[in-house]
Amino acid sequence: MASSGLTSLTTLSSTLFRVVSYIFLRVIPARILKTLIPSLYVLYLSSLYLDSLSAGAEVAQDGKEVTAEEKEKEKRLPPLPNGSHVKVPEIQRTIPALALSIFASSHTFSPRTRIANIAINTLLLFAAVELVLYPVFDDASDVIFTRVGAVYPDAAKIVVRYPQVGLNETEVQVVWRQASTNNVQAAWKTGPVAQLSAERDWVNTVRLGGLWPSTGYEYRLQDANETLLPYPAEPIRFKTFPDPRLAVGSHFRFLATSCATPNFPYAPLQGRRIKGYDLLADYLWPKPKSVAAPLIVANASVNDTSLNETASSTTSSVAPSAPSVEEAIPTEFMLFLGDFIYADVPMYFGDDKESYRRLYRRNYQSPSYRKVYERLPVFHTYDDHEIINNYAGQGNDTKPPFQNATDAFQLYNVDANYDSKAKDDVYYYDFRRGDVAFFVMDTRRYRSNPEDGSVTTRTMLGEKQLGALYEWLGKVNSTSSFKFIVTSVPFTSLWTHDAQTDSWAGYESEKTALLSVLHTVPNVIILSGDRHEFAAIEFNPDGFGHRIVEVSTSPLSMFYVPLIRTLRQASESTVNSTKVIDGEELVVEIPQERVLKYIASGNYKWSSFEVDTRDLQHPVVHLEVLIDGSVKSKLLITGQPVHLSSPTALGALIPQGVKGIFNKIGLSPIRWF
Repeated sequence: MASSGLTSLTTLSSTLFRVVSYIFLRVIPARILKTLIPSLYVLYLSSLYLDSLSAGAEVAQDGKEVTAEEKEKEKRLPPLPNGSHVKVPEIQRTIPALALSIFASSHTFSPRTRIANIAINTLLLFAAVELVLYPVFDDASDVIFTRVGAVYPDAAKIVVRYPQVGLNETEVQVVWRQASTNNVQAAWKTGPVAQLSAERDWVNTVRLGGLWPSTGYEYRLQDANETLLPYPAEPIRFKTFPDPRLAVGSHFRFLATSCATPNFPYAPLQGRRIKGYDLLADYLWPKPKSVAAPLIVANASVNDTSLNETASSTTSSVAPSAPSVEEAIPTEFMLFLGDFIYADVPMYFGDDKESYRRLYRRNYQSPSYRKVYERLPVFHTYDDHEIINNYAGQGNDTKPPFQNATDAFQLYNVDANYDSKAKDDVYYYDFRRGDVAFFVMDTRRYRSNPEDGSVTTRTMLGEKQLGALYEWLGKVNSTSSFKFIVTSVPFTSLWTHDAQTDSWAGYESEKTALLSVLHTVPNVIILSGDRHEFAAIEFNPDGFGHRIVEVSTSPLSMFYVPLIRTLRQASESTVNSTKVIDGEELVVEIPQERVLKYIASGNYKWSSFEVDTRDLQHPVVHLEVLIDGSVKSKLLITGQPVHLSSPTALGALIPQGVKGIFNKIGLSPIRWF
């Protein structure tokens, strides 16, 4: 009986170990599981050892040893009249039975099966160790990379990392030229010098100026002796933004997503891979075939009541349908909305600079991410996992681990962002691409502790940042067509669980005040991430005002939780809306916040926004939602007509050939044009 009980314990502990390991490696890398896995493994080995001792060989009536396996066989055969059992030859088990025994972790079969079970469990343990400790095994200290950050009409920021063994500092110079036209290559020009040092982890950001708007350029790197460096082997290309002072519309595309970590869901010996970036690169270069998907319409005009709530809605009478992927214009940049690294998942390595820097180096070392950042400018904000889970800075920069965490974030991502208009060292910023304006929030540094104080006194942005946002809204209200506001955490209060405290739902007073202002501004679209799901949310004004749409997208390459849904479909609070039914105006109650589209499943998500304001009377945004590399939904957001001021920028009116002449005689396109 004791042997049977130990065998059951061995089977149970082994099965539980495998279930927990699978969840940790393929479903969600929860921190508690990394502790539970080795504990279950020790329990499994201990019970297996004790079971082997208690079920040792016994001496049969004929003096031969009887194994535990033979005893089990005899129990299943009828005894002879004299009480002995029938001796039967060894029958080889079928393959399905053997597979079932391994899957179910049964230890009542042959010694070979037990050895197979031990091997499987040990491999699972090694897999968990690899997932947790890979940043230690491979610290990416020698990674070399360069990328383009912020892009202006006349400049671009360039990030360089080029470590030098045996030195404490070095210099790398950018050389650049206009991208070839008609197969005519221009001569290389010397650009800014990046001062690199071990103290700054061999990374620095420089600004390349003197460029023309809406023009393609390329650059390489050379050393202090003016010798081209082996990396990059091919020039890195980018295109400057158009002059925002031109009173003309835009037609461009950008991406938004968040939350990525290497090798999750886990695959053996793939510690440098970030599959979401692989899928993203395949989507962009070359573009895949068009995938049919339902089209939903979210109309930003309060006077147009043709809002369709179902996925089967048609929009042919409202606006042109979204173009297929093959017809789409090239993507110009990506907004990464936070959780670029996971400093505390599945393991927190400590509050020191190297622990954080190592994780950034690891991402830039990834061949998956390299496919993207060498060809596409990326602009960043951060969220909690760049620091620690659910971090609330409370405006106190000395609060650990903020300083060490943001040291790495500053070096690798912040310096390449657009400069903030605030003179202080802040992380929120705004920029324009033609007639389209963007404001990127910092939702971690200044937020109050959601557990402390009154709801009316809590702040997400802090007084200074909130003032900067209001000032920006005043400037872009009538000078920009669409206004994109980036928040790393969702603005809607429809998400449940910890989102009720970690997102804007925990700062209801500040959210309500901000929302009342946003309803006075036409064509506002909010971008968010964090929740590891996709959702498009509509915010309706009470009476007169402008509707607002939020698009929340994540993860790019991380976990989602199957079978669990965390988004309510509509808010309990309602607003009054005027609708025309049979020629008669009626006032009806509608939810203040409601879901347009919700997709929870998928480890790899991003949103593609095609902005088209060439017809200023009918500006539109075509949204494609991509899940696991395929288009799963489309959303058409129609904006209000906009009136832009008269052209004041001369530069965009100068033919390309004349620009080349100006360059040759030394006249650079500075702010005078």
